[in-house]
Amino acid sequence: MDFKSYITGFVDGEGCFSVSFTKRSKLNTGIEVRPSFSVSQKKFSLDLLKKIHEYFTCGAIRYSKSDGVYKYEVRSLSDITLYIIPHFQKYPLLTAKSKDFDLFVQICQMMTANLHRNHEYLAKIIDLAYQMNCSGKRKYQRKDLLKLL
Repeated sequence: MDFKSYITGFVDGEGCFSVSFTKRSKLNTGIEVRPSFSVSQKKFSLDLLKKIHEYFTCGAIRYSKSDGVYKYEVRSLSDITLYIIPHFQKYPLLTAKSKDFDLFVQICQMMTANLHRNHEYLAKIIDLAYQMNCSGKRKYQRKDLLKLL
């Protein structure tokens, strides 16, 4: 198996595609949208995270004190669109995580078209994001974000 396929398999088990929201009163919509791709590992697998980082040529590795893990993360929309999405379109995920990826792609495409700056489309982005990572923790409930629009 080549490394590119290995990355997909590894991300299928250990990776995360997510979209978070932050209240920002200076923005027209009052909400900032932040897509993220990440892979977390304990220190003994740090070399693997470095190889993944080197392969994608973007993002950064940081230590998360709260989780006690190292996290390779890409948060730049342009890097996600240029490097991350094309990889997983060419080397598809095989688990239920593929549904999260498909939603993630839709959201990133909407953001690339600047639709997240429009209240109506932002509501759709929020709806899509809250269908992802059902077991994940969220700072805001969906209904609270939609009230801001």
